[in-house]
Amino acid sequence: MKLHIKNGRVVDPANNIDKVTDLFIADGKVAAVGSAPAGFAADSTIDATGLVVAPGLVDLSARLREPGYEYKATLESEMQAAMQGGVTTLVCPPDTDPVLDEPGLVEMLKHRARNLNQAHVHPLGALTVGLKGLALTEMAELTEAGCIGFSQAEVPVQDTTVLLRALQYAKTFGYTVWLRPQDAHIGRGGVAHSGPLASRLGLSGVPVMAETIALHTIFELVRATGARVHLCRLSSAAGLELVRAAKKEGLPVTCDVGVHHLHMTDADIGFFDSNARIDPPLRSQRDRDAIRAAVLDGTVDAVCSDHTPVDDDEKLLPFGEASPGATGLELLLSLMLKWAEDERGAAKDSLSRAIARVTSQAARVAGLQAGDLSVGASADVVVFDPEARWTVKASALASQGKHTPFLGYELSGQVKATIVAGQIAYQR
Repeated sequence: MKLHIKNGRVVDPANNIDKVTDLFIADGKVAAVGSAPAGFAADSTIDATGLVVAPGLVDLSARLREPGYEYKATLESEMQAAMQGGVTTLVCPPDTDPVLDEPGLVEMLKHRARNLNQAHVHPLGALTVGLKGLALTEMAELTEAGCIGFSQAEVPVQDTTVLLRALQYAKTFGYTVWLRPQDAHIGRGGVAHSGPLASRLGLSGVPVMAETIALHTIFELVRATGARVHLCRLSSAAGLELVRAAKKEGLPVTCDVGVHHLHMTDADIGFFDSNARIDPPLRSQRDRDAIRAAVLDGTVDAVCSDHTPVDDDEKLLPFGEASPGATGLELLLSLMLKWAEDERGAAKDSLSRAIARVTSQAARVAGLQAGDLSVGASADVVVFDPEARWTVKASALASQGKHTPFLGYELSGQVKATIVAGQIAYQR
């Protein structure tokens, strides 16, 4: 199929493009930007006048809930949510049921995803068997099956010797280990940020030191092994300062933050709104402001949706009993546009920076060939109206998970078309 997207504002941070021009797609690849290739005859044309044409979004943390949690969500529902959100590449944590610690499970998930012919799905394999933190998985076999890295998801490794051996092995074979920095004991069982608000509400807290202590440990192990580590969903100003120092030192680390933490604080819990129950917890305004600044200055490499669909039975409970998680695939683009608008005074290229954090830079973190519109690259494209306003309602979400702290918010940015490997997978 040959596709011509005309008159759109093409924003491709990887190639420093931000101008009104045309995009030409042929045989699932980007054929040209600007002038049509010789002999190009489009089978279909999209008029993108007044719209932005960008690489399809790359989401570094999206739980699709298969296998094992189909009552919370299915591949079909979440892939459709991805298409409506302009997300064409998904990285999935291994905390399914059963855990992604065997090649057969990884191959089954990738096969199911391929058959749906929508977003590209890239699983993370479990770092330890059953995520129990005791025995290392067969990382080589999992890599052959399609895993792009190894993670403990939300389960910290309690035995530091096990983590040391995992990083030594990963370094030997060039694998990336994805870790969410959290101490195994401090803050265990906590449901909100340790601070005045949690105290007033009588909620058990998770102090910032649960993140910083874990970061100190990880950095010591990285110094000893040289292994590449990606730090998932940092949540605090103190944590980001440690990452900034580690990068300055030259340690091979990258990091991301969840898009919810870019906008919200613990005050958004309000009167025990369980939609705001997420892990890591929403922190103070100072932490939120530090996260926003770190995304702007590049300390934060990528922003993810942290998409975690939860069903009503587990969410419509008292705050402390509700399962953590929020839907995010369909909000990622709009929330990044909101950040770009808020930061326009600090950086004139805030839109390009926002798109970079969820396209080319996210792909670089994951080691994927994605997130750019280079000639010859896979034609994964999102076309959106940056001015169109929409209200976040449960009925408007394709995801089976309808819970998000942004319910009722009016956001800008509406996806008009999502193209995956040159095929129009979604069109409004």
